[in-house]
Amino acid sequence: MLALAPDAASGKAAQGVASPGKWQVRGVAGVLLYGACSGSGAEPYLACVDLSGPAYRCTCPSRKFPCKHALGLLLLWAGDAVPEGDPAPEWAAEWLTARTARATPTRPPGPLTGPEPGAARQPARPGAGPGRRAEEAGTGPERRAEEAGTGPERRAGAESVRHGRVGAGLAELERWLADQVRQGLAAAAEHEWDGLAKRLIDAQAPGVAGMVSRLAQVRAGDDWPGRLLAEYALINLLAVAYRRRAELPAPLARTVLIRAGFPVTREEVLSGPALRDHWDVLGRRDEVQDRLTARRVWLRGRRTGRAALVLSFAPPGQPLDASLVTGVTLDADVAFYPGAAPLRALVADRHGTVPAAGPPPGVPPEEALEEVARAVAEDPWVESWPVVLAGVVPERAAIGGLPLHPATRDPWRLLAVSGGRPLTVAAEWTPHGLRPLTTWDDEGTAVLL
Repeated sequence: MLALAPDAASGKAAQGVASPGKWQVRGVAGVLLYGACSGSGAEPYLACVDLSGPAYRCTCPSRKFPCKHALGLLLLWAGDAVPEGDPAPEWAAEWLTARTARATPTRPPGPLTGPEPGAARQPARPGAGPGRRAEEAGTGPERRAEEAGTGPERRAGAESVRHGRVGAGLAELERWLADQVRQGLAAAAEHEWDGLAKRLIDAQAPGVAGMVSRLAQVRAGDDWPGRLLAEYALINLLAVAYRRRAELPAPLARTVLIRAGFPVTREEVLSGPALRDHWDVLGRRDEVQDRLTARRVWLRGRRTGRAALVLSFAPPGQPLDASLVTGVTLDADVAFYPGAAPLRALVADRHGTVPAAGPPPGVPPEEALEEVARAVAEDPWVESWPVVLAGVVPERAAIGGLPLHPATRDPWRLLAVSGGRPLTVAAEWTPHGLRPLTTWDDEGTAVLL
C-alpha cells in the first residue's frame, strides 16, 4: 500500500490516520473501499478507493493522489481492519457507478475532439450545495485523483511515466554505487544512504529504497565489509536488471518489477490459478518494517512439497492475522504471486483442517540447500526460504551442520526437546544462517521455537 504513495511524506502521514479510531465510517463492498475520516473541519473527509483500478477520491483539499486518507484507508484494509459494509453509503456507491459508466464506451473508437467522458459530475458530499458539486465536477484535486485511475489507457500512460521516473532513479543509483566502490567501502556514510533512499522513493522505486535503507544495519555489523559489498552487488544487479528487463524471461522480468516496488494486487493474485494441497503451517515470525508490523507465516504442501509465504501487515496497536496457527495442517487452495521463484502467496479457499499426522515431511540438510540454491538461481534477491530438516541433531550454534542466524537467541528449547536425539525442525533459511521456527516432540506435537 505504501508503494502507492506519491512521496515519503504522504506515506508517513497515511500511517498517522491508519487507525480505526480516526474513522467514523469505514467499510468495503466488493471492489469499493470507503470511509469517513475525522479531520480539522466540522465534517469528516469522505474517501473512496476502487480496488480494481486502483482509483481514488477524497473530499480533502490535498493536491496529492492518493491522499493520506485514501492511503490510510488502504492500510487499514490491508490489515483486515475494514469490515464488510454491503450496501455501501450512497455517496460512495454513486462515485463507483459514475466511474463504471465513464469506463463504458459510448461511441466508436477514434480521436477525441470534445470533452473526455470523465467530465461527468462526481457524487456530491452529503450536505454540500450546488457550488460544491460544481467544484468537484471541475479540475480540483478529487477530479484529478479520480482520473488518475480511470481507463486502461490512462493507467498505461501513468505506468509509462513511472517507468521513466524509476529508470532515472536507478541510473543515478548505478552511478552512485560505482563511485562508492571506486572510493572505497570505508567512505560510506549513513546520511548518504538515507538521502539516496529518499530520492529513490521520490523516483517511485520503494523496493530499492528499502534495500538501500537497510545498509546502515549492515555497516553496524562486525563483518560489515564483505556483507556491504555483497549488498551493493545485489542492489546493482537489480538496477541493471531493471534497465535490461526487456531482455529477461517474463517471470524474471516480473520479479524485477516487484522487487523495484511495482505492486501486485490481491485481485490479480486471486484471479490466477490456485494450488490445492494439505498445507502444514511451519511457523511464523513478526518484525517491524517502516512503522508497520509484518507477520511472515511459512507453509509447505505435503503432496507437492511447495513452499509458500503468507504476509500480513498491521499498523501499531492493531491485531495481525492469527488465522494460520503453527502446527495445523490445512486443506486449502493457495494462489501465488507471480515471479521467477514464486513464494509469496494468499490462501484463496479453505476446505477445513486435516487431522494431526505428526511432523511434516522433511529432507536432509543437503537436499534442503539444493532447493534453496534453485530458488536463488531463479531469483537472486531471495532473502529467506522455509526448510524442513529431518533427522538432525541440534547444537548450540547449528542445526544439522547449518549455522544459526547471529540474531537467534539461545536455542535451549530446541536442545531440550532433542535431548541429543535427531528430530524434525522447521526453519527459515537466510543468507546469514537459519532461524528455527518449530520442532515436533515424540508425540508429534508442535513445539514453537
